[in-house]
Amino acid sequence: MSDIKKVVLAYSGGLDTSVILKWLQDVYACEIVTFTADIGQGEEVEPAREKAQRLGVREIYIDDLKEEFARDFVYPMFRANALYEGEYLLGTSIARPLIAKRQIEIARETGADAVAHGATGKGNDQVRFELGYYALKPDIRVVAPWREWDLTSRERLIAYADRHGIPVEKKKGGGSPYSMDANLLHISYEGGILENPAAEPEETMWRWTTAPEQAPDSAEYVELRYAGGDIVAVNGTPMTPARVLTELNRLGARHGVGRLDIVENRYVGMKSRGCYETPGGTIMLKAHRAIESLTLDREVAHLKDELMARYASLIYNGYWWSPERRMLQQMIDASQATVNGWVRLKLYKGNVSVAGRDSEGDSLFDPAIATFEEDQGAYNQADAAGFIKLNALRMRIAARRRTR
Repeated sequence: MSDIKKVVLAYSGGLDTSVILKWLQDVYACEIVTFTADIGQGEEVEPAREKAQRLGVREIYIDDLKEEFARDFVYPMFRANALYEGEYLLGTSIARPLIAKRQIEIARETGADAVAHGATGKGNDQVRFELGYYALKPDIRVVAPWREWDLTSRERLIAYADRHGIPVEKKKGGGSPYSMDANLLHISYEGGILENPAAEPEETMWRWTTAPEQAPDSAEYVELRYAGGDIVAVNGTPMTPARVLTELNRLGARHGVGRLDIVENRYVGMKSRGCYETPGGTIMLKAHRAIESLTLDREVAHLKDELMARYASLIYNGYWWSPERRMLQQMIDASQATVNGWVRLKLYKGNVSVAGRDSEGDSLFDPAIATFEEDQGAYNQADAAGFIKLNALRMRIAARRRTR
């Protein structure tokens, strides 16, 4: 790899990528292009520019991708009601294909022959980034420092940064910070005390959400309007996808919504304990399932649920750009044509409950048939007898055989 001339580095300005930038300059002696994606992590991105300039980087990209992230990645994923292993809302997973896409675009623009990332050799992100790179530019070369260097711990990284005068965030007392990833959809925490699955997370760890015990004593209602399976307005105000997610994060965080503590199965084979805050996404999932309950045919809804686990695994494992994910997305998107209307939700001390929903013109809920009162002949209850006997036929045959 010594013949690499120029590398586009996915650069956050944090501990890992700050060290990687200097390491690439020293080890590969190549030109570095830094790319910082603003995908709503809630922190200033300009310090990343200052750090890169201090280390002599001449080509620095800082791109505001919040709307693209919400519109083209988060919204399509929520049309599928995607949950990995029944709980994880895929906040980190869904950001990686967008970052990989923009990195490859910058590599083409700058004539770079390689890309680099800060994902470790134990994690999922190395797979997500690199599958994206190769899907979008098959001949691209990849530098993954965590698979090459001997800086195998946070403490060694901090020591390296100290030696080279690279400023990084540290915990009080000099210990390494949590490994965190934030974007418009979520913030995640790994490492430190969390490496003991029996230990409860420190309350001071959570950065976005109010503790449910400290949340307001009065519930708050929020009404979401849907068009084609996507939220287009919050409390009557039309909003872009990024603004929707920002507002739902604000509301959910205030009421302690969206905290999660799980042990998940990484694609590389190990189990990992992580904590997540996904306030807006938790609200979105509850609301989307509520509006679909009115508007989707039973078999369509059940088929979507069967496919969801596969779809979620594809995203978790890094296959956003794969043909099978694209195929599933077309089917999911086709199901959303009638997912229109509104959902009213109640937020209270960490919980989200549905307080009402309606779909003008697209609802499959027929009060005349569903009523427990007089239905004026809309449904003949005697028909159920034949339906039940036909469905019981195979079991009746098996029962007779057992008694012979």
